[in-house]
Amino acid sequence: MKNLASQIHAFGKALMMPISVIAAAGIFLGLAAAMQNPAVTGDAFANLQVPQLIIGFIRKVAAALFANLPVFFAVASAIGLAKAEKPTAAFAAVIGYISMNVGINATLAAKGLTALTTTPAALQQAGMDQTTAMMTSAEYINMLGIFTYNMSVLGGVIAGLITVALHNRFYTQQLPTAISFFGGRRFVPIVTIVVLPLIGVLLALIWPTIGQGIAWVGQMIGKSGQYGAFLLGTGERLLIPTGLHHILNETVRFTPIGGMATVDGQTVVGALNIFNSSLTHPGAIPDDTVRSATQFLAQGKIPVMMFGLPAAALAIYHTARPEHKQRVKALVLAGALTSFTTGITEPLEFCFIFVSPVLYILHALLTGLSFMLMSMLHLMIGNVQGGAIDLVVFGILGGSKTHWWWTVALGVIYAPIYYYGFRFVITRMRVETPGREADEEPQSTQVTADERTKVIISGLGGESNIEDVDCCFTRLRVRVKEMKEVVDQTLLTTGANGVNRVSEHDVQVIYGPQVEKIANEVKSALGVA
Repeated sequence: MKNLASQIHAFGKALMMPISVIAAAGIFLGLAAAMQNPAVTGDAFANLQVPQLIIGFIRKVAAALFANLPVFFAVASAIGLAKAEKPTAAFAAVIGYISMNVGINATLAAKGLTALTTTPAALQQAGMDQTTAMMTSAEYINMLGIFTYNMSVLGGVIAGLITVALHNRFYTQQLPTAISFFGGRRFVPIVTIVVLPLIGVLLALIWPTIGQGIAWVGQMIGKSGQYGAFLLGTGERLLIPTGLHHILNETVRFTPIGGMATVDGQTVVGALNIFNSSLTHPGAIPDDTVRSATQFLAQGKIPVMMFGLPAAALAIYHTARPEHKQRVKALVLAGALTSFTTGITEPLEFCFIFVSPVLYILHALLTGLSFMLMSMLHLMIGNVQGGAIDLVVFGILGGSKTHWWWTVALGVIYAPIYYYGFRFVITRMRVETPGREADEEPQSTQVTADERTKVIISGLGGESNIEDVDCCFTRLRVRVKEMKEVVDQTLLTTGANGVNRVSEHDVQVIYGPQVEKIANEVKSALGVA
């Protein structure tokens, strides 16, 4: 069970690779959409040929990225979970994904299902009514030139997970001398080519049942309307300490649970995919469909990330003891600015979620309420983070149809609610937020940047105790041999906002956006490529 927990956290970390690229591509796409909107730039600019050609090129690049998301997730899943030889695992994942879809294609062909026989027109000729024909046709897609089931990102994840399981089992496989050249890491792509087509055949047989189940969950959430948005917003925040919120988010963003739409005869599934497709294909998706998708995206986070949490940071600062205010000021100011601009919240959240369940639950419920209210007010702001960048690019520059002003209005209300709510709970329940730690506990002395790497390694139990080092957006993720050797107090002196033990051998140290630099410094010191 403990090993399973470790694998789940590694998988959640792996999902961050494609998401970081998609988030950045989404911002460029949003800017391009705004620059092609005459209401934003004026008719004169919209009619300039060269700028519009450049913007159109940007749209095509972004559209290509979004269209091939399953491949990216297959590769990311394999890299994240491979024990060693990660490049081999990534290479095999691409082969595995293609092979799996070939297996699906062959099974569909045996059933008489091809790209020609599953068009809406062909299905109507076979006796289906128009609506059923369109829905049935939407179950299939051409991916990398292969006619297959439309499994979206889930198909990539399945291929990646099975490939990495084969990789971890066979990358050290030795073969007889005569064929030893094909042993070791070269054996992984070979066994992948053998196994994954068979997995494709199996998937083709059971996918209709799986698809019906996913569609049922999606319909249930869709029928829940704003209450479904509330459950997502609350659940995502509650999962923050575990790191599993990424998996919940990706399920809504890239599967039918987040919605379905049709663009150029192709079905687009998932809230984020729908929103990005609305940017690459202006007018192709009805605004109501886009709004239904964006209720699960950035719009629900903006009042919390831009207004609520910075106000909570101010409350933490004001309730700190006078002798600690300077230290706390530096801590919460950095966290508040990060939350406000980018929507990255862990540096602030880890200041209170482990020391006060009341503040933790209050924050989660207020986030869920924000998601629900933004849905009720018919906002249409997408992307994934929820900071000022998303508000400006996808809200203000998106025009009046986004109803972006409601995020600011709710934010103005949320700021005092968070401030006075946090201040009341901290003072009344004597919560030991930063600067209020018990007097008998020794206060941390922050180390210099030059000393930080050595202290981090020491706090993790020394070089001999560290098995693997990696990071996501805000957390240094480390696998250690003995958890008892990890010293929280030592790690906190390095500027960490918190330490989270997620399994018997996995620990996360929360640093915020600068964690990538810290991870590289630790890897260099350990001699890890």
